[in-house]
Amino acid sequence: MSDKKRILLIDNEPGLCRMMEQILLDHGYLAKSYTSPHQAVEEFKASAWDLVITDIKMPGMSGLEVLQAIKAKQHDIPVIMITAYATVDMSIQALRKGAYDMLTKPFEPDELVYRVKNALQQRQLLEENRELRAELEEKFRFENIIGACDGLKSVLERVGRVASRDTSILVTGESGTGKELIAQAIHYNSPRREKRFVAINCGALPENLLESELFGYKKGAFTGATESRCGLLEAANGGTLFLDEVGNLPMNVQKTLLRFLQEKEFHRLGDTTPTRVDVRVLSATNSDLKEAIKSGAFREDLYYRLNVVNIHLPPLRERRSDIPLLAAHFIVQQNQKFKTAIKGFDSESLRMLSACEWPGNIRQLKNVIEACMAMETGEYISRDTLAQFIEADPDNCAVSDVTQQVNLDLPYTTALELFEADLLTGLLKRHSGNIDLAAREAGMNMVTMYRKIKRYGIRKGDY
Repeated sequence: MSDKKRILLIDNEPGLCRMMEQILLDHGYLAKSYTSPHQAVEEFKASAWDLVITDIKMPGMSGLEVLQAIKAKQHDIPVIMITAYATVDMSIQALRKGAYDMLTKPFEPDELVYRVKNALQQRQLLEENRELRAELEEKFRFENIIGACDGLKSVLERVGRVASRDTSILVTGESGTGKELIAQAIHYNSPRREKRFVAINCGALPENLLESELFGYKKGAFTGATESRCGLLEAANGGTLFLDEVGNLPMNVQKTLLRFLQEKEFHRLGDTTPTRVDVRVLSATNSDLKEAIKSGAFREDLYYRLNVVNIHLPPLRERRSDIPLLAAHFIVQQNQKFKTAIKGFDSESLRMLSACEWPGNIRQLKNVIEACMAMETGEYISRDTLAQFIEADPDNCAVSDVTQQVNLDLPYTTALELFEADLLTGLLKRHSGNIDLAAREAGMNMVTMYRKIKRYGIRKGDY
């Protein structure tokens, strides 16, 4: 199929149609002209054309009627209107009905080509924005957050209940547990999804820069402020501002942020006029803010403003049953990115994965898998390769008889089930058959553990 842009021309003057058709063909476009607006509208099919150019004044059917009829069939197609009698009222009317541009007769060939290029570029940008938004919404749907343990399920249920409410949420958890991912999921499942998600790491900037980054400044507010600049709060207007590592906010910034949360307005640095914006604030921390309040490092009133709803993410060591899901996901992801063909882990490396404490949580697991896949020369990630990047207790790395390796050549769900059965058998062995202790370490309740033991046919002799 040709990738040339397709342009539909409608004008009751055959000579003008032939001229425009030839100009566009000479510049690499595909063009087809109609002298009958009724026929053009009748034969118009959505997605068959990239651009429509139509005269306004035509017998039987005006260009504005053509515009409306075509927009009814394909609302996002750009339409350029041609007229010999352009007036302000006519232009406004055409633009209100969805016209992209107006072209006045007579026009030079270069002018026609210029307007066409602009219209097509605008359409391409709109398509890219739609695709990006669809990609983001797909990526941050709750079901695409990897994990099936009871702890994560309860988190996602909580997230699902509060996403649609304009409530301040504090996400807590150790570093690497996916706090920003949860914040993004909240945003993209909220009524603010069409607007921006703006994130800032409050621990990554010095105090003097952090204030100006958040609230902006007026020209002349300080040395080097040669022009006024809006801050991230204004950039997020209508959307969501995510404050990561919020416990690192200096006191003066905490005071200004508190005023914004109370009044929905703030002052840029050096400005006496307040600025009002509509922003939902989400925040995250891996530190104990209650201890920070006691030590005087964090304002108690700000804490309660930010922590209207608390969502706590469990560390990976409490989600051991999710390790196979995450590991398989990262392998598939890396294979797609680097065009590799690693099939999975061998049985001994699986044991090491489940035995590791993962102090860096999911972020560490992802980085370790990426490093292993860069170094591995075989089809499966071996224990020797994995041992270069993690430390695990050798006594907890014995191989069970449930499965000898996870193979991503198998159907994806089958491979994960084998992986999970092997992991749960190993945990039961580690705790001498104590199902309660094994379930706790796996991050699931006993009912789920019993159900999985039955599902995978794990017998007492296996552990």
